[in-house]
Amino acid sequence: MNSLKLPKVSIIIPARNEEKFIERCVESFLDCDYPGELIEVIVVDGMSEDGTRDIVKEISIRDNRVLLIDNEKKITPIAMNLGVKASTGEYIFFSGAHSEMPSDYISKCVRHAIESDADNVGGVMKTVPRVKSAVGIAISKVLSSPLGVGGAKFRTGVSKPTEVDTVPFGCYKREVFDRIGYFNEKLVRNQDIEFNLRLKRAGGKIILFPDIELTYYSRSTFKELWNNNFGNGFWVFAAKKYAEVPYSRRHLVPLFFVLFLILAVLNCFLLSSWNLFFLSVVSLYFLLTSLASAKHAIEERNFPVFFASIIAYFVLHVSYGLGSIWGLVNSAMIMITEKQL
Repeated sequence: MNSLKLPKVSIIIPARNEEKFIERCVESFLDCDYPGELIEVIVVDGMSEDGTRDIVKEISIRDNRVLLIDNEKKITPIAMNLGVKASTGEYIFFSGAHSEMPSDYISKCVRHAIESDADNVGGVMKTVPRVKSAVGIAISKVLSSPLGVGGAKFRTGVSKPTEVDTVPFGCYKREVFDRIGYFNEKLVRNQDIEFNLRLKRAGGKIILFPDIELTYYSRSTFKELWNNNFGNGFWVFAAKKYAEVPYSRRHLVPLFFVLFLILAVLNCFLLSSWNLFFLSVVSLYFLLTSLASAKHAIEERNFPVFFASIIAYFVLHVSYGLGSIWGLVNSAMIMITEKQL
């Protein structure tokens, strides 16, 4: 690639206590096929208490393309905005600290962004387990399955360039931030979803390209899966206080699923004539998740993955749905309190 015709790029990595992954993440950007003099990597650290900061400082000493910035408030959208404001690139990339990019990631993103004139481009997320246990493998499989994540095309993949409502992390034109502003710092979660929806409403174009791929290391225990997705579900509705439309319709499916389960349980106690209907739907759900789990186990040639996947599907859907219910209740309580004041 001719560096004289290519734009400078800035990679922003929000991080906190990521000593196991941060070096590999940073190095994956530094050791790529894009001209080195056109790359800067900005790690915005949320005052890590492990070795993350020391690792980044050590890298920055031997490579002046790496910059460490403090994020004293420890909130992700604040980290992202600090990174944007400190950056100098014409295109701005974001990355999770436990993500890893192939050597051609930047060059492909920049080429597609220029050729398509898209405001944000991204690729398919290849989800792999942090820990290769049966549970860790199952979680990574479930997070890559249409049955697990629904219409999240960046997780399930596409066969051709597709205009979407969001992509993982993203490669943005710098002018996007001048046009629609920065990430909403009141959103502890889902700030990227809200930002991309705001970009779409402003006439922006977001394209997912199948030949762009990045690796993401998924959580490896049911507790981690539950906590993460409960928080994601909560912010689907809690974010409504701070943003006009902070979610897409597909984010509401787990909410309706959990409400259906609650209604099914209540009907069992009431001995309603609807019991057969509810039982049939719930049985269909477990049949579908069992078939998908069997496929995962066969692919991995690992029988325990079958049972772990069934549990992972249920944990994923129920935790997200319950989080959404709590977010809805919380938002309603805040609205009532504000009216009383």
